[in-house]
Amino acid sequence: MTHTLRYRGRFAPTPSGPLHLGSLVAALGSFVDARAAGGQWLVRIEDIDPPRCPEGAADTILRQLEAFGLHWDEEIRWQHHRHEAYQQALDQLAAKGLAYPCSCSRKQWQAFSVYPGWCRDGLSDTTKPVAWRLRSDLAKRPIDWQDRLFGFQQFDPEVLGDVVLKRKDNLWAYQLAVVVDDAEQGITDIVRGFDLLDNTPWQCQLQTALDLPTPRYLHLPLVVSNDGQKLSKQNKAPALKENADGIRHQLFQALQLLDLAPPDALAQEPPETQLNWAIAHWSVEHLVATAHRTFQPEP
Repeated sequence: MTHTLRYRGRFAPTPSGPLHLGSLVAALGSFVDARAAGGQWLVRIEDIDPPRCPEGAADTILRQLEAFGLHWDEEIRWQHHRHEAYQQALDQLAAKGLAYPCSCSRKQWQAFSVYPGWCRDGLSDTTKPVAWRLRSDLAKRPIDWQDRLFGFQQFDPEVLGDVVLKRKDNLWAYQLAVVVDDAEQGITDIVRGFDLLDNTPWQCQLQTALDLPTPRYLHLPLVVSNDGQKLSKQNKAPALKENADGIRHQLFQALQLLDLAPPDALAQEPPETQLNWAIAHWSVEHLVATAHRTFQPEP
């Protein structure tokens, strides 16, 4: 797409637990990038997987964002309300021969690095529960784009395999939901962690297949601990501290992890002051193009 629309960015967490420093860096990067461009910043709660989303987790995330001064524009989008839109997209893909039902279990194809596409030609066992997969071999390929930090990227999605769009338990998969929602919300710029860079080819395939625009992408270096583990809820990264001192300190650390080199005195300033400084000094050119940033959480 030509970048003529007003900037619209978003932060789209899965409410599987409270935010930690790694997710703060992702939220802050997307927020500051949007505000520096004079654009809008939205929040979407990606709660399409209820077993992973304990009650109250989404409310905690929203409270944390507000405590750190990350105030969003427009109403919150909740994915659990979006079944009809996702089904319409899947039907469109199926009608084009780009999505198919698959009855295979992971155990059946565990000897392969990616799903080998056994059900592509209508060979699924319809007496069993089926997932729906994207035919990555027929959709647009190869996929290339210019990442705003990592430069030219090119992937052949067929090598990555036929990604699941709808699971056997009838829950929607991330790849389809994120593409449909980004398009409907008019998202022009996606700023997110490097761990999602290799998801982009599938999403670009889906955007083309569904006649949707492709946003610009900026993948931020991932925050990892000294042992190389991603700071994540699964790895039990500590939740953000929400007292006044903790907020100032962690926000300052996040600015450092975004290569903004804030002056030491800024660490004592309230969130609004720190954010205004970050917006005024933000530039992707200051980011170092590396997959990871090492950080050891304090006990």
